[in-house]
Order: sequence, then structure tokens, then C-alpha cells
Amino acid sequence: MPTMADVARSAGVSVATVSHVLNGTRPVLPHTRQAVLDAVEELGYTTNTLARSLVTSRTRSIGLAVSAISNPYFTEILQGVEAAALEAGYSLLIADPHDDPEHERKVVQLLHERRVDGMIVAPSVDPRGLLAYLGRHAVPAVFLDRLVDAPGSGGGPRFDQVCSDNAEPTSRLVTHLAGLGHRRIGLVAGLPGLSTTSERIMGYRSGLAFAGLPYDERLLVHGDSEAAGGAAATAALLSLAVPPTALVTGNNAMTIGALRALRDRGLSVPGDLALCSFDDFAWADLFSPRLTAVAQPSRDIGARAVRVLLERLAEPDRPARTVRLPCSFVHRTSCGCPDPSEKGTPS
Repeated sequence: MPTMADVARSAGVSVATVSHVLNGTRPVLPHTRQAVLDAVEELGYTTNTLARSLVTSRTRSIGLAVSAISNPYFTEILQGVEAAALEAGYSLLIADPHDDPEHERKVVQLLHERRVDGMIVAPSVDPRGLLAYLGRHAVPAVFLDRLVDAPGSGGGPRFDQVCSDNAEPTSRLVTHLAGLGHRRIGLVAGLPGLSTTSERIMGYRSGLAFAGLPYDERLLVHGDSEAAGGAAATAALLSLAVPPTALVTGNNAMTIGALRALRDRGLSVPGDLALCSFDDFAWADLFSPRLTAVAQPSRDIGARAVRVLLERLAEPDRPARTVRLPCSFVHRTSCGCPDPSEKGTPS
């Protein structure tokens, strides 16, 4: 690991000058400052914010970079990460990248400077800066929920990845609605560029094909993975000359938006529009009607990511792998079916 003395030698300055540049404790001539910054970049030096005695040892800490505040779905994943980390004797440092590529790069660097042993990251839609930083500094990392198309030298992924299945469960939602007689099934898809979005679109289209229904691009609208976007996308679908009779929403936030848009128009579920969601809610069973959904194993995803990271720390040279966990189909009544929880009701 490069030291401040290495940076000083490379830049041709004193260690004190390097310290002043990095800590901003004294003005430094522009060309000298740039020479120090260039040396820092070239050597991959990062500030050590822990005691020097910890430099060559493990800190038994894990960095977690997920948008848990702005995306409630990640809250349950966080709980799984925390429980598994504590069980293994690791502490957790958490940063919220807000799904912003530039901020993502900064918080990952911040976690790295805290000398975490490894990181678990839910990548943004543009993870190029993230990938460059992790690769340059050889940071042990596991990508969570969202896959990154970053093949290694052997053609496989460069980093370990843990996520749920996306395509097949979405296909099942579509074929379920088609089996109820719906021929115009809309999709409120997530933020373009995310692997979860593209895989759920793939499942939507395969479900239509399996049911013998044509794909109509007008029935697919992006809600950008947010409640407001889900409301706007649902409103656009309802404004079509021939609107859908059934709707699949791509995540829990967009489901809330879709329900808001339907309420604002005085429409009911499933009377006016059948609704199924990718992502279950803790409170979905309390809706009226009760929400038919695909439930992701959120806590298991978080816990598995910790185990995969610890295996990476134990065997740094092992091939990277992608772990997918199965989802479950939760059959309720928003799709228009009788309540399967009622005694004597067929499911």
C-alpha cells in the first residue's frame, strides 16, 4: 500500500508538503499541488484515517453503499447485511449514494479511506466511476441487487454479485394476468439502464410471447423507479386511446404511484384495472384489495452478500461469481382473483 512518503518522492516534494495538499492546512503553489495530486492518482494512495497500527491489519468492518434512505426496498436488504455482518463479528459503515453516479464514487472512496475490509454496493445506472475506483485500488467488493456488465479476463464478471431473479417472476405476473383474460397488459418499468429494469422488461416481453399476446411498445412506460414517476407513467397509460386493462408495476415505489394515479381518476382495483407488482410490501396484505406481488428475498440477499464478501476476503484469487436468489409469487386479490386466503376458495 503506497505511503505518504512514496507520494512525496514521486512528486519531488517533502512529506510535509504532501500533508498540506491533502489536508488543506497551508497554501501550496498550484504546480506543486498538481504534482502531488498526480502522484496520488498514479500511486493509488488513499488517506489513512485510522491509526497507523491498523494499516497492515484487518479492521473487521464492511462498507455498505446503498440508497436506503431514498429507496425503501433497500431497508430490508440493509437489515440482512447488518445481521450477517454482526454475526460474523464485523461492524458496518453505511453511506447513501442517492443513486447518483458522482456521489456514488465519492462515498465509495470515503468508505475506502475508512479502511473497511471490503464493500457491498448497489450500483447506480452509470457505475463507470465506481468500477474504475474499485479496480484501481483492488477493493474487495460485492455488487448487490443490480448487476454490472463488467466481464473479467476469463469472460465472467469482474466482481461478485448477488441479486434476485427478475425475468421469470415478471413473466409469471404477465401470464397470470393473461390467464384471467387480459389482452392489453401494461408495464410501468424502472429507471432505464439498471439491470433490474432491463431484466424485468425481458420478463414482461417473454410473458406476453408465452401467452400469445403481441408486444405493443405503447404499453411500456418508464416510471424511473420512483413513486412520482410511477404515477406519471400510469397516467400516460390510462390516457391511451385503448388503455390497458391490467398493469404490472416494476417496484414498490412505482406501485404506490400507480395507485395514486388510479385514485386521482376515480378508478378502482381490480374493478377498473387489475394490478400486480414486482416487490411485495410489509403492508401489501393490508391493502384493499390485497396486492398480488412478486416477493424478493430481501434480507436473504443482504445476508448472502455478506457471506460472499467474506469468502472473497478469505480467498482473494477465487473466480468472481453471480448468485441469484429465487423470488416467490404472492397470490392475493388485486389481480381480480377471489381471495385465496378464504376457506374453500380455490387458489
